Amino acid sequence: MNDVLAQFVNLLGAVLLMLAFAMISQRRILSLIALFTLQGAVLVLSTLVVGYVTHQPHLYASAGITFVLKVVLIPLLLHRVIARLDIRWDVETLFNIPTTMLIGILVVIIAFNLAMPIAQLSTSLAHGTLGIALACVLLSFLMMITRAKAVPQVIGFLAMENGLFFAATSATYGMPMVVELGIALDVLIGVLILGVFIFQIREQFDSLDIRHLEQLKEE
Repeated sequence: MNDVLAQFVNLLGAVLLMLAFAMISQRRILSLIALFTLQGAVLVLSTLVVGYVTHQPHLYASAGITFVLKVVLIPLLLHRVIARLDIRWDVETLFNIPTTMLIGILVVIIAFNLAMPIAQLSTSLAHGTLGIALACVLLSFLMMITRAKAVPQVIGFLAMENGLFFAATSATYGMPMVVELGIALDVLIGVLILGVFIFQIREQFDSLDIRHLEQLKEE
């Protein structure tokens, strides 16, 4: 039974990876938020499965916190931000989508090769998910550096945290509850601060293109 559930966790990891690929190829902000919400739902499910197999009650609490933050609260905040700013599209990227996808494939290959020696030493339920988690983190970072607008970069930052959380729950069976609560609070505060930051950019420059911030550099 445990082997079946371990394979199920690996399957959920593969779904997370596919969602990360979908996010780096997505131009529409609403679809990007929807993909982020799906990532949160997959994280909740994987955390519940690992908690059931390992008999660790604190993972159920972690799943609950993840559901409230990543599936309900943060997507709601992001929807309110884009509604107030009246934005739907993010068409400006450093590279075109096919080039970004090719870079993403190379990033995944590098991530799996980096994680392989560590995964072989692990005795956890789903030690193979470490490479997937690292790939998700790097793909999210790729999305951040290839987007010119602030909102997709915020979502990329949040997706990076999703990858780290997946690694913590599946490869190490989670962190102490105090640490998880602290991280959850930090993420929420970070989103609120970034929301204020986005509104300030819009007010100052009438655009969300962060390249306008170069105008603030001292001569």
